[in-house]
Amino acid sequence: MFDQISKFLIVRYMNLSESIRIIRNFFYLTYVQNRGSAWNLFYGYRWFLVGLSVLALYVVIKYFLLDEKITKMEKIGYALLIGGISGNLIDRLFRGYVIDFIDVYLLNYNYPVFNIADMAIVIGSIMVVVSLLMEAKK
Repeated sequence: MFDQISKFLIVRYMNLSESIRIIRNFFYLTYVQNRGSAWNLFYGYRWFLVGLSVLALYVVIKYFLLDEKITKMEKIGYALLIGGISGNLIDRLFRGYVIDFIDVYLLNYNYPVFNIADMAIVIGSIMVVVSLLMEAKK
């Protein structure tokens, strides 16, 4: 929900390729339309990315989220994954591209512009991996 609301606001109040400085040399809002995935991988392969997203959702829900043995941290991580994957999937299905707008520079490197769904996917993945490593250590 937050992902789609933020994208709605970006489209409504910004022009494509417009950039607004929030913190100089660190954080900007930059409206871009991503027709691929991270780092423009699979650029132009919309339906492949749609299929991959649907498959990822199926796997996360069927094989992980419904598992009675998963920890609370894993459940939260999987929920973030589902939300993030769904947010970008909605864009790909209804727009043909993903709206990205979070533009970060760190140590003189301009990271690829991303969105809230991408953050949910990364944070959810980290939570799941950390939880699995903690369980394996026990």
